[in-house]
Amino acid sequence: MPSLPYTVDRFNNVEIATDRGPTDPSQFGDALGHSMAGWRDAGHGLVWLQMPASLAKLIPVAVEAGFTFHHSGDNYLLLVRRLREDAFVPEYATHYIGAGGIVINEQRELLVVSEHHRRDRTRPYWKLPGGALHPREHIANAVVREVYEETGINAEFQALVCFRHWHGYRYGKSDIYFICRLKPLNSTIALLDGEIEAACWMPVDDYLADNDVSQFNRHIVRAGLESPGLRLDVLPGYDEQPEREFLFPPFVDFPQNPV
Repeated sequence: MPSLPYTVDRFNNVEIATDRGPTDPSQFGDALGHSMAGWRDAGHGLVWLQMPASLAKLIPVAVEAGFTFHHSGDNYLLLVRRLREDAFVPEYATHYIGAGGIVINEQRELLVVSEHHRRDRTRPYWKLPGGALHPREHIANAVVREVYEETGINAEFQALVCFRHWHGYRYGKSDIYFICRLKPLNSTIALLDGEIEAACWMPVDDYLADNDVSQFNRHIVRAGLESPGLRLDVLPGYDEQPEREFLFPPFVDFPQNPV
């Protein structure tokens, strides 16, 4: 019986090529059992099986063969099977990532928003504009986008001043929220996001003195005022790698000709 088509990754694990294998559940099950015996004898540790939605009928067959769910996307489910008990299965994404903006104008006013969905509907709850990063989006780009989407204010990224790490955020995952300082490029607020009920420029001192503002929000605004933060920089040797984002203290100097 022929084995299922596959490749071997750099960790000596098998990746089944479902696009070139049988699509009948019975044939797939027979080929899978035969293949796993050979892969186990060859010393491979794991078998990865990325199942497109179009082949969902094969998922019960894989589960019956000992595969477990690893993660899913819009149009696929990734399953994994240990061939050795000590084989390491890496965790999928463990965190959500978000970014909020401290935007302060020349009049020392802070840009704040109040969302429609809040516990106390009797008064606004003023917070910083911000939200979740999109896939493959850099922090600096994300916070500029979020500020514009929520308030209509175009802004320029200046520095990352602090971040908050929180376990138990959503669906069993943790959350990291980066707080960035931005320079506003215009002043007229326009509510573009349906989640935002109100936005305004508030004197920074009033915000810091407001007992209705959370201690966390007051603390991070102080960080934005007092900390030089981490600035975007280009690391020598990585100039042509746009998928990377580097943030360093402003006093770090890189050699022009790194060894």
